Amino acid sequence: MVKLATICYVDNGKEWLMLHRNKKVDDVHAGKWIGVGGKLEPGETPEDCAIREVKEETGLTVKKLDLKGIITFPEFTPDNDWYTYVFKVTDFEGELIDCQEGTLEWVPYAEIPQKPTWQGDYTFMKWLLDNKPFFSAKFCYEGDQLMDSSVRFYD
Repeated sequence: MVKLATICYVDNGKEWLMLHRNKKVDDVHAGKWIGVGGKLEPGETPEDCAIREVKEETGLTVKKLDLKGIITFPEFTPDNDWYTYVFKVTDFEGELIDCQEGTLEWVPYAEIPQKPTWQGDYTFMKWLLDNKPFFSAKFCYEGDQLMDSSVRFYD
């Protein structure tokens, strides 16, 4: 089965808003630092989902949203391929709320690589920080181990 999702990196010009997944029981992302986002609901566009998820998880209202890439995660969860739209949010307003998914924290760019996350996330987060062109990537995992990856950049 195919699952559609978004991941958003909220950028204030010197830091990213990261989510430390430390609150949910049986969380596939437990202990990792990731962007905010989640599954598309019926009838939603990826942009609708990204804006909704940022609001639900952070309390922030998105004013500028840029689609930066699409990542395929074959069989990331049993019998499910995940297709994830990657967004960067560079204009927003509001105050942070307490997130049920984990702890939100503004992380300076230089500290992002030190945060524990999925191996593939380090790769595509660097592409975002380096302002690489739009990308389509695939990251293949067995458990927490990245087994294979590929990418194509588009101008």
